[in-house]
Amino acid sequence: MSVTIYTTPSCSYCRIAKDYLRKKGVSFTEYNVAADPRRADEMVRKTGQMGVPVLDVNGRIILGFNEAAIESALRR
Repeated sequence: MSVTIYTTPSCSYCRIAKDYLRKKGVSFTEYNVAADPRRADEMVRKTGQMGVPVLDVNGRIILGFNEAAIESALRR
């Protein structure tokens, strides 16, 4: 399983999403889009927007912290 999360340091929902994944025992790769313009561009290409968090779970894009969508994507 591949889980990537695009975040910024000041984003409270990013922290909630990361804590949720950790609680579920899901390992993930985090990209701070505030510090990494290349990853910010990658996120915009995937979503068409700059809002965070963005989760990419095995190619399924989830905008924001949406627990039901995350659970569904993790079950696939």
